[in-house]
Amino acid sequence: MAKCEICEKGQMTGHRISINRSQVSRRANRKWKPNVKRVKIVENGTVKSIYICTRCMRSNKVTRAI
Repeated sequence: MAKCEICEKGQMTGHRISINRSQVSRRANRKWKPNVKRVKIVENGTVKSIYICTRCMRSNKVTRAI
C-alpha cells in the first residue's frame, strides 16, 4: 500500500468489534487505509509524480503541476 510522502501517513491496523459488545472476545482484524492519490508536483523546477494524502493536498503543502 502506498504511503504519503509528505506526512508519512500509512496503513493502520486494529480490531473490528462486534455489535454485541458484551462478548469482548468477538473481534476481527481490520485495516484502515489512508486516502492517498498519485499527483504530479513541481519540485525545483521539475515535474515529479508522488503519492500524497488528500489532507496534505487540501492544506497546500505542495504545488501541483498543471
